[in-house]
Amino acid sequence: MYQPSKFQITDLAVMHQLMRQHPLATIVTLGDDGLDANHIPLHLAEEGELGTLRGHVARANPLWQNLSGKQDTLIIFQGPACYISPSFYPSKQVEGKVVPTWNYAVVHVVGKLQAQDDAAWVRRNLQDLTTFHEAGTARPWKVDDAPADYI
Repeated sequence: MYQPSKFQITDLAVMHQLMRQHPLATIVTLGDDGLDANHIPLHLAEEGELGTLRGHVARANPLWQNLSGKQDTLIIFQGPACYISPSFYPSKQVEGKVVPTWNYAVVHVVGKLQAQDDAAWVRRNLQDLTTFHEAGTARPWKVDDAPADYI
């Protein structure tokens, strides 16, 4: 991604904050059929030096079946964004040398995806994802609230 150095943020804590506040990520993979993008909410676990991203996809989603664990994957978290009109700049009235732009915050993550098909691991992961995303609700839903045969 083109990014002038004066706009780059390399502070891991700032990037992690954006990822937590805007957890719906675009996961871009390259397979035999070409590029594929999936929009999946991810949770940043405090594991490893940089953290570990965890998510869940339906069994019907071929994303998890097409993972070799060897190919890089691009994951994009998009934060707030807005259009900036040239009329915003006071210099427009003076010299007129202004152009429109777009102000945005994103984090790009590159790594290797791994599918986990162990029932106990998947259940713990679902519980962690649910706890994270339900934390702000008055009556948080829990995985155990669903019928056992449905889970």
